[in-house]
Amino acid sequence: MRKKLKDTICAISTPPGISGIGIIRLSGSETYRIIEEIFVPKNKTKVSEWPSHTVHYGHIVSNGKIIDEVLVTIMRKPKSYTREDMAEIGCHGGIVVMKQVLNLCIEKGARLADPGEFTMRAFLNGRIDLTQAESVLEIINSPTEKSLEMSLKKLEGEFSKKINEIRNDILSIMSEIEATIDFPEEEDVSEIKLNVEEEIKKVKEKT
Repeated sequence: MRKKLKDTICAISTPPGISGIGIIRLSGSETYRIIEEIFVPKNKTKVSEWPSHTVHYGHIVSNGKIIDEVLVTIMRKPKSYTREDMAEIGCHGGIVVMKQVLNLCIEKGARLADPGEFTMRAFLNGRIDLTQAESVLEIINSPTEKSLEMSLKKLEGEFSKKINEIRNDILSIMSEIEATIDFPEEEDVSEIKLNVEEEIKKVKEKT
């Protein structure tokens, strides 16, 4: 599993079918080497010279043959979705051309990503927590504006913050109860009980 996580992965990130634009995404340590080998930028610069979060125009080329006219976006670690070096190739959205570009990435050393692997890496690398990872799928599948709004809040971490706040409140209550059990002669049990009940009521109001 550890070796698998070190692989550079690639996948078509847009829905299957014919469209004006299709996106192929790469993530991993070999991302920019692969881009260097398959992409010829119009301005003849090198990937190593490009700042993060910039877009570059040129052609995907294989054995001297132009495969497609594309835009390549790079996002350097750790400021990327997976916190790894990433790139997105904006191709024309034809099925054949996208498969050719994807296969070229694989030929140069990338591995086809497992379903959800980009988000899994974002989670494992500390970019998002489990609740935020779940919200990504919820955003994609949101049937209404309200459900989308709720999913976006989860992605922004609001739900996780609320959970952690409640968790800390509960731990505080437990500590107070444990102190009463460990040192009964030093505590006013009736006062502790009243205080605990009040704290539990506050926690319930937050849920």
